[in-house]
Amino acid sequence: MYISKKFREMPFGGLYEIFGKANKIEATGKKLIHMEMGRPDFVSPDIAIEAVKESLHRGEVHYTEMEGVPPLRKAIAEKEERRHGLKYSPEDEIVVTSGACEALASVFLSFLDPGDEVIVFGPYFSAYYEQSLLFNFNLIELELKMDDQWKLDINQLKELITPKTKMILINSPNNPAGYILKDEELEMLANIAKEHDLLVVSDECYDEFSYIGDLKSIATIEGMRERTLVVKSTSKSFSMTGWRIGYVLAPAEFCKYISKAHQNMSTCSTSFAQYGAVKAFQEGDAFIDHMVSTFEERGNYFYEKLSNIEGLEILKPQGAFYFFPKITNYGKSEFEIIDILLEEAGVVGVPGTFFGKSGEGHIRLAYCRSMEELEEAATNMKRVLESL
Repeated sequence: MYISKKFREMPFGGLYEIFGKANKIEATGKKLIHMEMGRPDFVSPDIAIEAVKESLHRGEVHYTEMEGVPPLRKAIAEKEERRHGLKYSPEDEIVVTSGACEALASVFLSFLDPGDEVIVFGPYFSAYYEQSLLFNFNLIELELKMDDQWKLDINQLKELITPKTKMILINSPNNPAGYILKDEELEMLANIAKEHDLLVVSDECYDEFSYIGDLKSIATIEGMRERTLVVKSTSKSFSMTGWRIGYVLAPAEFCKYISKAHQNMSTCSTSFAQYGAVKAFQEGDAFIDHMVSTFEERGNYFYEKLSNIEGLEILKPQGAFYFFPKITNYGKSEFEIIDILLEEAGVVGVPGTFFGKSGEGHIRLAYCRSMEELEEAATNMKRVLESL
């Protein structure tokens, strides 16, 4: 009776609950292959780890500038221009946050009032919905379908726009489906945003993980920089999930409000983690390229294996490091399939429902695991699923 209405409406049993359940099962001695967490299995770059040690020895353990330490903002600006052609001033157009989720939260708090509508393309990262409950805005899903190759229907998007629509939220490469918005789709989105005077939040946390060539950010399209907020993180690109370093790239007038929201949630990002991240941004290009190349090889291998499982429908991911197969041919819900795979195949996945209506009938499998684990997972899945 004491729990707030918004938290009573928040779903449980999702990614982190599954992770906790799997850990308890594993503690009994059962071997599991963890494919529920989008966590690269690479150790963070050595140069970043050494930089943290040096930072600690220098006594850099106190509050920092709310927007992030100047060397980190400078390193971020240089890396974004070098690798993605994004030009932002380190002085007033970058805000460093405690991970990308806090970056998103800071953006939503800064720009949305209760009842505002945000259009998102499903399937989508589950935190979007949970943050909509936390911050009292309405998340409006435009359902994309695997049967349509996750193609964006611009006419359907236009039909969803109402006087309450304030923002479009995009995520490319997409978690969980692995699709990448095409350049022409981004151009059409940009035209709609400008026509209806909408903000765009572009979640580009998987920007380095493209297997179809260089990515284009919607912020680089003419007339979009002034209405786009780009959210990124060190978690995936540098395998620094536990460091909790995220950031927002946006016009200076936006950043001062984002910083205000951020400082009232976490004050500042962890000081020594920021100084370690400086080195990752400055000297980590080779690390990124090697990891992405490795994941592309793993994805190709796992795709070949999953394609040979009777009844499983899949598309090859264009980016990120997830498979999002359809499992409806087995006559069971995604929750039942997840339980069966956990108990009988030792494979931990996530029900697609937690990624919006578009995820119904799917499961998500993160393939950022070793080749040996992928081979074992595919073998076990084939045995279990084909028995159904």
